Amino acid sequence: MRLGINLGYWGAGMDADNLAVAQEADRLGYSVCWAAEAYGSDAPTVLSWVAAQTERIDVGSAIFQIPARTPAMTAMTAATLDSLSGGRFRLGLGVSGPQVSEGWYGVKFDKPLARTREYVDIVRKAMSRERLSHEGEHWTLPLPGGPGKALKLTVHPVRERIPLYIAAIGPKNLEQTGEIADGALLIFPSAAHLEDTALRHIRAGREKAGKTMDGFDVCPTVPLAVGADVDALADLFRPYTALYVGGMGSRKQNFYNRLAQRMGYEKEAAEIQDKYLAGDKDGAAAAIPRELIDSTTLLGSVERIADRMQAYAAAGVTTLTLAPAGFTLDERVAALRAGVEALERAGLAQ
Repeated sequence: MRLGINLGYWGAGMDADNLAVAQEADRLGYSVCWAAEAYGSDAPTVLSWVAAQTERIDVGSAIFQIPARTPAMTAMTAATLDSLSGGRFRLGLGVSGPQVSEGWYGVKFDKPLARTREYVDIVRKAMSRERLSHEGEHWTLPLPGGPGKALKLTVHPVRERIPLYIAAIGPKNLEQTGEIADGALLIFPSAAHLEDTALRHIRAGREKAGKTMDGFDVCPTVPLAVGADVDALADLFRPYTALYVGGMGSRKQNFYNRLAQRMGYEKEAAEIQDKYLAGDKDGAAAAIPRELIDSTTLLGSVERIADRMQAYAAAGVTTLTLAPAGFTLDERVAALRAGVEALERAGLAQ
């Protein structure tokens, strides 16, 4: 099992620290550094900045938002980043959510599965440097009856096939991800529930495409905090968990809330959402079961974290992406080093 690092969003006043964390992860042998975007910092700029100041670590988008860019622009960006980084780019895509898609980008959040499939088809075709033509429900290239021409990408990526990941949570999206992508970006992964909540759906998609799980990258993001008091460490992640389970998306379309329900927390997920949407964020955080946090994070001593890493590897995780907690750069770097030590203790280092 490989290790990755997720830097999250930039622009919160810790950008210099984030770069130092990425550089330390590069030095320690982490395989990939992911950056996110929502409606603040954009991922391509961050990844360019990181790639220019690291040597070996891959850089990946977790995610490029599908409503933010045309598929041809995404192919251009991916090819450019791969070229500039010397073949170290990984393309992660996702549909975002209805509030961001419609409120920020002005793109209807409809038929997300069909839109994703069509988007991936165009991106792959463009990155392969074929002349780009496409007739679909969401995109038609070139536009009919006008001066448009079927063009091909002029940038040569270092690799013939840039790895393509999809951020997926729901069963249908997970199955489609297994069918059309090279990897899945997962969130709130519980090793005990990973087979039922994710892997069986991904496997079904692979089988539909006539493929096995060989070479498919199962890549969940897991917050990491090292220390002796597991309860106190779990409390650090209550606001984070409450935001996603309670407030991300809308009451009718909160993919993270549904995931918590599928892990057996139906009643608790409803309570968390009710309180969060009513403005009681502290109450929502307090309502989160400790076990929900503990099972979806890496908390405690290096030995305890090593045991959890073994469970993730046994469940089918191939790249475990860490989000190291810490109030200072030194604390985050110490967590990065503890992650490597735990991986070695677990006998999983490659």
